[in-house]
Amino acid sequence: MSLLGIPYKSKITKSPLFTNQITIMKKTFYFIVALFLIFTSCKESKPAHLLIDAPIAKKIPKSLTIHGDTRIDDYFWMRLSDEQKNAKIPDQQTQDVLDYLNAENDYLNKVMKHTEPLQKKLYDEITSRIKKDDQSVPVNDNGYSYYIRFEEGGDYALYCRKKIDGDGTEEIMINGPKMAKGHAYFGIGGQAVSPNNKLMAYGIDTVSRRSYTIYFKNLETGETLTDKLSNTSGSATWANDNKTIFYTTKDPETLRTNKIYKHLLGTDQSADVLVYEEKDETFSCGVFKSKSKAYLMIESSQTLSSEYQYLDANTPDGEWKIIQPRERNLEYQPDHFGDYFYIKTNLNAKNFKLVKTPVKATSKENWTDVIPHREAVFLEDFDLFKDFLVVEERLSGLQTIRVMKWDGDEHYIKFNDPAYSAYTRGNLDFDTDLLRYNYSSLTTPNSTYEYNMNTKEQVLLKQDEVLDASFSSDNYTSERLYATAKDGTKIPISLVFKKGVEKSAENPLLLYSYGSYGYSTEPTFDSGRLSLLDRGFIYAIAHIRGGQEMGRDWYENGKLLKKKNTFTDFIDAGEFLVNEGFTSSKHLYAFGGSAGGLLMGAIVNMKPTLWNGVIAAVPFVDVVSTMLDETIPLTTFEFDEWGNPKDKEYYDYMKSYSPYDNVEAKAYPNILVTTGYWDSQVQYWEPAKWVAKLRDLKTDNNLLIMDCNMETGHGGASGRFEKYKRTALFYAFLLDLENIKE
Repeated sequence: MSLLGIPYKSKITKSPLFTNQITIMKKTFYFIVALFLIFTSCKESKPAHLLIDAPIAKKIPKSLTIHGDTRIDDYFWMRLSDEQKNAKIPDQQTQDVLDYLNAENDYLNKVMKHTEPLQKKLYDEITSRIKKDDQSVPVNDNGYSYYIRFEEGGDYALYCRKKIDGDGTEEIMINGPKMAKGHAYFGIGGQAVSPNNKLMAYGIDTVSRRSYTIYFKNLETGETLTDKLSNTSGSATWANDNKTIFYTTKDPETLRTNKIYKHLLGTDQSADVLVYEEKDETFSCGVFKSKSKAYLMIESSQTLSSEYQYLDANTPDGEWKIIQPRERNLEYQPDHFGDYFYIKTNLNAKNFKLVKTPVKATSKENWTDVIPHREAVFLEDFDLFKDFLVVEERLSGLQTIRVMKWDGDEHYIKFNDPAYSAYTRGNLDFDTDLLRYNYSSLTTPNSTYEYNMNTKEQVLLKQDEVLDASFSSDNYTSERLYATAKDGTKIPISLVFKKGVEKSAENPLLLYSYGSYGYSTEPTFDSGRLSLLDRGFIYAIAHIRGGQEMGRDWYENGKLLKKKNTFTDFIDAGEFLVNEGFTSSKHLYAFGGSAGGLLMGAIVNMKPTLWNGVIAAVPFVDVVSTMLDETIPLTTFEFDEWGNPKDKEYYDYMKSYSPYDNVEAKAYPNILVTTGYWDSQVQYWEPAKWVAKLRDLKTDNNLLIMDCNMETGHGGASGRFEKYKRTALFYAFLLDLENIKE
């Protein structure tokens, strides 16, 4: 039988009528076949994610009412307590959460499977540029030269030292590769060597909750002491007697650093003396030693206020004294030199100034100006030397380093890139004319210089190597542009692209920002980014309000009841880049993490059609619910950043932009979300709930995927190379949307 139901060997009378019938039947057959082929072709050309069922999270409506307003949270059930997460046998709710998170991971693996060869290529490409047996520039301190180094292919560092006047023998203080074996996550916290150079305290975290256990090592014998301090911030500070240690512990529920203890070597932690407890839940505390090593200091701080206590490091059992009692809106940061405390402060100085005060009379009434306040200059930090004062300032959005002799002569170190980062580091010695600073730009790898403050001569001690024979900074172009915000404010944009890339609506462009906590996003080099630039991408940073790039007002106008400026600045920067011809909305992408993930959640609600794709890493998206719950880590001392939603004015404003609360039934761009099950800063349930709600309401067929690392927290994988697997996923997501296969 044929496909038309007619025997192949039957004799057919060839009448005109029958011939016409055969012709019609053949045409019908070919038409059906054509339709079948077209349908099959269309089906095969559909994106992979449309052929695979996405996870659908169950809904258990929960009413959340405050100020007479009720929000319905269908996915509140995804929140687990630490007790549930740590239980050996999961209860039903925990199992449901694990099943959902694993289903999301499985979905991501399936829909991105076709990019696995590209991900591997990207990972190999990125890691191949990194020197495998790298070593940091040594820092000299108290007769020893300290550095870290990596062995060939090692994910974790070796922390080492050599005697400055010795025979060059290396001491390995911490063997990261050896200690990390058997741990899915391994994080090394602070390291502190005792004044006599014989002992070292160091913090270890194997959970990724940033809760460290402090251990002690005898550097002469290599023996690990029996002393062990749990639930700490990871850092220890030695008194000058070589046996007394001060450290900070965390509230086990909120993870707020709230207590300072004194530990005596050779005793159990249970015998440690509580030196200070920060009872104000909006403050956190810590302990450190002044550069002079003469004083121990306890810091208590929150967004708008700080307070410091000091104690002679030679008398660890003595009485702590307050430099200046805390006041609302008064921030200060002290260091010690000679008979004075030098203090960076915002006292009658919005952009900060530098003052000094006698150690014997420390309250603000005794503060005298060293560098007065200036409207156009933001004072970021300072460094003290015997003959020099070095100040890190920010001018027109860019960092500067100002070198001042105590006798009055001064100058600035000159930098040539249109956008760059420059800051001092590793300057532990008072009595020197040599300044150590780091420099980087969008086209210049991180470089460490030693600068003679007298002669102005400098030596490049190290520049990060890019192990790619084709790489040259000259192959790339960096620019500094300004977008105009809706209110007329000029928003700086730093961008970089490969030479030869011309303005075109077809250019793919990735726009990045953070925009919170006064954190300034610096235009620095990233060798991994070359994998995008070499494939035709333009990379841009929007220096939006909420950071401090343009001074303190820049921060003040991007938080609390002005937080939306952060989001609209970013949108305005994106539209500017489109209007200037660098790209188009079909090829424009956005990326941000943590509070920058909040930014991503806000912009896809406010302007979803501007972006083809968005990457939201560990995003803070459930703002209202988190800020209403003071048991969640980091909530209470962030009220001055976001506002306290128990106040109706802040609640209403926060609710108006909170990404999770503003998901609607509309089209969204392609979105990749990441989180970590053990994240202590943005709990995993925020991005998980957001993804579930987006998937339920969005009306488009665009890709929505979430990568939940079940073994890590906020910072992702701990290994030096392991973290680039997620970078490779990010880049594969972008390149796949651009149909770039190689």
